Amino acid sequence: MFAREGRVLEGILAVSGLERLHDLLVEVSGNVSFRLRGFKSERGELMLHVQVGGMIPLACQRCLKAIPFELDVDSLLEIVPEGADMSQDELEDDTRDFLPLAGELYVAELVEDEILLALPVAPRHEKCGLPGAADAGERINPFAVLAGLKGKPN
Repeated sequence: MFAREGRVLEGILAVSGLERLHDLLVEVSGNVSFRLRGFKSERGELMLHVQVGGMIPLACQRCLKAIPFELDVDSLLEIVPEGADMSQDELEDDTRDFLPLAGELYVAELVEDEILLALPVAPRHEKCGLPGAADAGERINPFAVLAGLKGKPN
């Protein structure tokens, strides 16, 4: 009904309610805004345009400090009935993203899914060393001792 009637839904979700994100964040605070717009495509498919914005503090994978990450999600999803028979060509078409749906759409789950898909795999600061790396001093080659043994008889 939503897409068929061309409805629009806008709102704000608290990051604290998006539990699958919590392990990726330095702190669970703030909000994200979203906008969903339903419509019919030129070919008659039901579509959902999803936009999500906001700032979330991701944890750097090297130093574990906060990286402010600006969300800019802009997805176009084709709504298909859950369990619909789809050809292999349709499933492998990278120009189309599908949203299998049976019954109600849970907006918070959809927004959270789109955020998770937009996040970098291993977020880290551009210039960031490992914790304690600055204090480590000169690096010792573990094979240096073997170089001294080279050429010596048993």
